[in-house]
Amino acid sequence: MAQAGGVVSLSELAERSGLPVPTIHRLLRTLVSGGYVRQLPSRRYSLGPRLIQLGATAGQVSGVWAQPILDRLVDRWGESANLASLDRDMMVYVAQAPSPHAMRTFTEVGRRVHPHCTGVGKAVLAQLSDEQVRSIVARVGLPAQTDHTVTDLETLLRELARIRQRGYAVDEEEQEIGVRCYAMAVPGAAAPSAVSISGPAVRLTPELGLRAVPSLVQAAHELTLALSDQVQPA
Repeated sequence: MAQAGGVVSLSELAERSGLPVPTIHRLLRTLVSGGYVRQLPSRRYSLGPRLIQLGATAGQVSGVWAQPILDRLVDRWGESANLASLDRDMMVYVAQAPSPHAMRTFTEVGRRVHPHCTGVGKAVLAQLSDEQVRSIVARVGLPAQTDHTVTDLETLLRELARIRQRGYAVDEEEQEIGVRCYAMAVPGAAAPSAVSISGPAVRLTPELGLRAVPSLVQAAHELTLALSDQVQPA
């Protein structure tokens, strides 16, 4: 339902899921009764209000288990650390640890940004096939955020190939002037995710960023282990 924009018909759900219409109908009755789905006067179905609380709680929990890992990145490098996930073709920040410096980058948890112009976004896109990237770009485009933003699809695909080869992504003032970011994908996440450090470009120099890459590798590994702990049965 979310992939279809939040409102669908019974037949559309059956076609998308591959399940028989009677099965879909039974599942929908249960979801409607719990408030997770709402039936509209048009007899179509939409996502329900209970999902708002569910999503907020999930975001809070993600922040809880990711926070110590992000805090260690900040302690080691003095710059802000972030965890972001791909959601409906956009990157959403799910946790952050701010830098102790007065001049620092700050991204609100819950903020949604395009993936092509952010370190976390490019790290995630590099984990996808070129065809998947083309599909995402066809839906959300490549809008320019700064003069440094890549707005050509073929140029972006070449950059993603370089990211796959070296293992990390860099945002060179592509989302915001004066800000540099180094990011690495988190393997094994249910939603494609990435961890990053970001800061003023005058302080987070390319030399410092390269020195921080091993710490990002460790943080991504720790986040993968944390995710594994989250999905194991009690």
